[in-house]
Amino acid sequence: MAELITLARPYAKAAFEVALGESALDKWSAMLALTAAVAGEKKMGAILSSPSLSAEQVADCFIGVCGDELDGKGQNFMRLLAENKRLILLPEISTMFDALKANQEKSVDVEITTAFEISSDVSGKLAQALKKRLQREIILTTRVDQSLIGGAIIRAGDNVIDSSVRGKLSKLAESMNS
Repeated sequence: MAELITLARPYAKAAFEVALGESALDKWSAMLALTAAVAGEKKMGAILSSPSLSAEQVADCFIGVCGDELDGKGQNFMRLLAENKRLILLPEISTMFDALKANQEKSVDVEITTAFEISSDVSGKLAQALKKRLQREIILTTRVDQSLIGGAIIRAGDNVIDSSVRGKLSKLAESMNS
């Protein structure tokens, strides 16, 4: 996994620099998300790893599947990836690009999972508190998971705050078994 990230990083940074220069971060994010989904398909994986196809043939096939969703620079980027046999890295490239985009825009995706539905008033207060603490714009999504029993799990980037009853019971059981 670490190797894929290491290989994908320069491509994600290059795409980000181009998108930033064009003021087209959203457009590039959408293009990379689409290409990541295409690259993740089983049938496309067989084409990408086929030794009988040239890099140009693979690129043409890939670009053909994506259709008009790729602009000229996006197509050139796919050709470069195909030439270097890196199209398989598109899911990682897309994820890294979105992280760079969020950092540039000073925003973070936050997911709050609760045992019961929370009101928009409560979620608004949580968003404000997180905005103050993380010093970023918050893009909040909520989810209900009744197996938590009570409390909540908050995921903001790499940070996870587990204050669920299920989490606390697991920690208690773990400490009793040690």
